[in-house]
Amino acid sequence: MRRSLAVLLLALAAALPATAGAASTRLAYGTGEIVPIPASIPHEAGDMVDRRIVPNLRWIAKRFPVYVTDGYSGRLPGGGPQVGCRGCHTRGSDHHNGLAVDIVALNGGGRCDRAWRPITRLARWAEPRQNRPRPPFRWVGYDGDSGHGCGHHLHLSWEHAEVREFQLAEWVEVFPVSRQGVAQKPQPRPSTPPSGLKPPEGPPGGAETGPVPSNGPRGGVSAAQSGGISPRGD
Repeated sequence: MRRSLAVLLLALAAALPATAGAASTRLAYGTGEIVPIPASIPHEAGDMVDRRIVPNLRWIAKRFPVYVTDGYSGRLPGGGPQVGCRGCHTRGSDHHNGLAVDIVALNGGGRCDRAWRPITRLARWAEPRQNRPRPPFRWVGYDGDSGHGCGHHLHLSWEHAEVREFQLAEWVEVFPVSRQGVAQKPQPRPSTPPSGLKPPEGPPGGAETGPVPSNGPRGGVSAAQSGGISPRGD
């Protein structure tokens, strides 16, 4: 009996992904602020996000030829002007908190071609199994999700504290990268923290980005038109 149990445990261990022991995600409590996406991350002019996910975006952009077509969408907190794609996202979208981005292939066309292969690898890293995103991601929209996918766009949302639309979350879950640039404040842990699962150290098969196109990528859209499995998606 004991030998059978040991064999079963060994089989289960062998089935676990090799990345299970990598660095944990963490909660960023630094003050949230909607800021312009840096020039080091290819993006549409005027795109903005919560500053706490900028280090993660920069890390992704260094390894994959991505082009961000939309980030924060709505009036800036405090009564500022409208930014982002007006009316492109569903009610309750993480775009309305600055904690989601829509991504297309940097030099891709309006169809699923070779330029999209790195984006597909990024999507599979962020969501190894359909509807089961890897922390720190809250929702991933790609192949299998209406209005998303290769040749259309990849949606990435970061896990965060519950918050009203067009407000800044108390905390955001991120994967640690060097020089995060996010101040940590000794605040109480949230009442409903995320799962604390561990992501791999990085997506496999990444590619360095090429020159930023002056007029953005050919094709691609900035937001889904319908569908999605999560009320916090697009």
